Amino acid sequence: MKVLITGAAGYIGSTIASACLDEGIVPVVLDNLVTGREEFTRGRAFYRGDIADGGVVDRIFAEHPDIAATVHCAALVVVPESVADPVRYYRENVAKTVELVAHLLRNGCERVVFSSSASIYAPDGGGHVDESSPISASSPYARTKAITEMVLADIAAATPLRVVALRYFNPIGADPKLRTGLQAANPSHVLGKLFEAHRTGTPFRVTGVDWPTRDGSAIRDYIHVWDLALAHVAALRKFDEVVPAAGGASYEVINIGTGDGTTVRELVDAFQRVVGARLVVEDAEPRPGDVIGCYTDSDKAAWLLEWKTELGIAEAIEDSLRWSERRPLVLGE
Repeated sequence: MKVLITGAAGYIGSTIASACLDEGIVPVVLDNLVTGREEFTRGRAFYRGDIADGGVVDRIFAEHPDIAATVHCAALVVVPESVADPVRYYRENVAKTVELVAHLLRNGCERVVFSSSASIYAPDGGGHVDESSPISASSPYARTKAITEMVLADIAAATPLRVVALRYFNPIGADPKLRTGLQAANPSHVLGKLFEAHRTGTPFRVTGVDWPTRDGSAIRDYIHVWDLALAHVAALRKFDEVVPAAGGASYEVINIGTGDGTTVRELVDAFQRVVGARLVVEDAEPRPGDVIGCYTDSDKAAWLLEWKTELGIAEAIEDSLRWSERRPLVLGE
């Protein structure tokens, strides 16, 4: 099988490409390198270009007519940035996806695995959600994912397009073989901030301490990025069973998480155990766009994809630590 992966020079997309290679699936990479790194495309068919550029997409399918599906990961993902510049986020994440889908349909590619987000959910009082939970996206970034899902569902209802939307929870870690990881030297997510605090000796700030959780800090479902990548492999393998070409739904949503909620304070404790050191921890106000968070069970993923997580938070932290040491060698920095 050969698949097109958009955004596969980024953190998640490159890890999915690695998992595909390990499982005998050939990835073809499309990335504009706005946030991705060309180093992550080594050994893979790579096209530098925009997902909305029909000429580039047409050339990819002309040169790879055996592409069976597209994994659409290309997106901007920083919540505070989306609050500050929503126009850019709606253009890049929504409008360009519409153009991409038109190009895919023109080239006869009717299977799409879409990288969606659990940030679109309205969690209940305890933070637990499933695929039937209400949608109430709380940031421009999250709304771009919710809107794109609606767009894809509408197109799938009216055309031969079939879509499996995987709603990610909170990926952390790195490719265990250290081929790829977070491209940013100082990532803005919580684990990146923990590494920064450990490296520099500066305090780690728990942003938001009055949420209705067991310790007041926000709750998340932290999933190892390698488990997340293998969920895409499973979705590609099972695609025609999940959304058959005839006689079934053309659009399916599946949560991809661990089933366990971990608070920020609990993540801090796990990090300190792995690195064997104590951090200075301070309480702070929530950042723009922050929410209580949520976690999910993976019953639907287990049933439809025959997939489950294999790695835990400790392994994710360990792989992140190993990647932070190897990152300068891979990226030449």
